Amino acid sequence: MRAFVLRARSAPTDSKMLLASVGQDAHTEILAHVLMNAIFVAQSHREDIMVHLVLESTQDFSRTISFNSNEITNLSGFHEQAWLDKIAHALDKSIGMNKEQLRNVEPGICVRTISFEKLVGELAEDYQLYMLDKKGDFIRDIELAVNPCFLLTDHMPMPKKSFNSLKRLGAEKISLGPKMLFASQCIVLIHNELDLTL
Repeated sequence: MRAFVLRARSAPTDSKMLLASVGQDAHTEILAHVLMNAIFVAQSHREDIMVHLVLESTQDFSRTISFNSNEITNLSGFHEQAWLDKIAHALDKSIGMNKEQLRNVEPGICVRTISFEKLVGELAEDYQLYMLDKKGDFIRDIELAVNPCFLLTDHMPMPKKSFNSLKRLGAEKISLGPKMLFASQCIVLIHNELDLTL
């Protein structure tokens, strides 16, 4: 199974603020772009894909909204607003949750009050972690693991202290080339590389 984690450091965990932030400084539209490019292909959707969106601009706890492509039944359209609405709905469902709780939102979608660090620590038990970094090993020069998990960020870079903890978890830095790309573009290129080698 392929997994993608987007650490959205500027994305609000309040649904109204999230929707109001589309096209603004927080660039919350990237959340929908990541989901669409991770899960969908032309006239269909990919199997065995997990996407974890970690929203960190919060008054209490980070929210991790997880999408399992095998279990999602309500694919309400290949457009940005449909997926932003799903994210907002998950945030509304998370109101009143305490730290490190889980709630199912709808088939294939759940929300947890869990931090990026805690989530990645869990994922490291089942996946090989790959951190996107321009200075990492070029993706075509390495053999990717069978169960890869790719760690991406929004327009705010990963804090330096996070790199040390990720390294302790065995995360490898990989590069997709010399240009800095949007997270959603990285996902398309990663999918293509894996599709070509399977």
